Amino acid sequence: MQYLDNVFFLILLIAGFGLFGKSLYKIYRNIRLGREINRSDRKAERWETMARVAMGQSRMVKRPIAGILHLFVYVGFVIINIELIEIIVDGIFGTHRFLATIFGHTFYNFFTATLEILAILVIIGVVLFFIRRNFYGVKRLTMKELFGWPKNDANWILIIEFALMVAFFTMNSSDFILQQRGVLAAHGSFPISEMTLVPFLEIFSFDTVFLEIVERGAWWFHFIGILFFMNYLYYSKHLHIILAFPSTWYANLDLYGKFNNLESVTKEIKLMMDPNADPYAAPAEGAEEAPSKFGAEDVFDLNQVQLLNAYSCTECGRCTSVCPANITGKKLSPRLILMKTRDRLEEVGRNIDKNGKFEDDGKKLLNDYITKEELWACTTCNACTEACPVLLDPLSIIFEMRRFLVMEQSAAPQELNLMMTNVENNAAPWQYNQADRLNWAKD
Repeated sequence: MQYLDNVFFLILLIAGFGLFGKSLYKIYRNIRLGREINRSDRKAERWETMARVAMGQSRMVKRPIAGILHLFVYVGFVIINIELIEIIVDGIFGTHRFLATIFGHTFYNFFTATLEILAILVIIGVVLFFIRRNFYGVKRLTMKELFGWPKNDANWILIIEFALMVAFFTMNSSDFILQQRGVLAAHGSFPISEMTLVPFLEIFSFDTVFLEIVERGAWWFHFIGILFFMNYLYYSKHLHIILAFPSTWYANLDLYGKFNNLESVTKEIKLMMDPNADPYAAPAEGAEEAPSKFGAEDVFDLNQVQLLNAYSCTECGRCTSVCPANITGKKLSPRLILMKTRDRLEEVGRNIDKNGKFEDDGKKLLNDYITKEELWACTTCNACTEACPVLLDPLSIIFEMRRFLVMEQSAAPQELNLMMTNVENNAAPWQYNQADRLNWAKD
């Protein structure tokens, strides 16, 4: 019976990480539904970008208040969870503050004191974020597209993080008093707990048995809370905690505004322009075949990095807040483009889970999720890409879907069709004969 809690702990640990692994596999499987794309070039630059943007939060601080608060929460929450290693060892083997034997008394005191300082910064950050999101009225956080689950999800994450930090302080405070009474070995320094919860607990002179229950209860709550938080990520926008790293590594490092040319179209044009080319010659051995579809109609037509971007979106709305189309009242929201792409990808994933493979459900990303009105409202200015704190590229999705409309359905707006006709006939976007181009200079 004395090992019952250790066995129970191990079962929870295996189940929690098992479910988390299953969720990560589903995300990986769904992303693999997209077209392959080679982003393995410039490795040194990619590692530097990931370290600077994902780890260093360099783009977050462009908006200082939100950036600094996010840094508190991000750094604090990540480093505090290093203690999960200690919790796992203590839970399996029944030890008490295992890392104290590894770090030594002095460094362990410094380590636990640092965790306490970071934990209070996390609490300050999440409280201010909660107030800012719900009562301060930041436009990009109160837009219609966030009504319902997106807003509730953001609030639940803040509440969970707050509860975990309170449990952390409760555990340390009761542990400290028990150490003072000689019930537990003296390990660690808890400056914040000693100034806050310890005096509160001492006022009521709780007996040792009660404090042991409080300490164990807070310890179990903290552990189970971490497992819950970890598995909740799959359903939350906070997947960016994990996916921001691969998203920044695989980010497009080319200059903004540089669009990709279809190799098959480029070859066709070169063939047309080459007077010595044989249009009836068989394709060279190993030559790339023309794509079965130009552009993107559904998530299967997007590349894997674009699908990774959809899962990595933080829904912060920085992209939408600088979008000239959205600012002037158009329907387009770059944030919503990524959210709708993720929703469609999740729907496809559920279809696969149910049927073992994808069965046509009569829906497409185009029209069923993202409308033509949204796509053609985009000015391709790249303001959204420039504003994104984790280098996501909603414009690339818009561009591929517009490419499908033009090249597969000939569904470009009348103004664009007129411009393309003029380029074809007059080698210029204006409806003037080439011979009349310099008429304006005659006077």
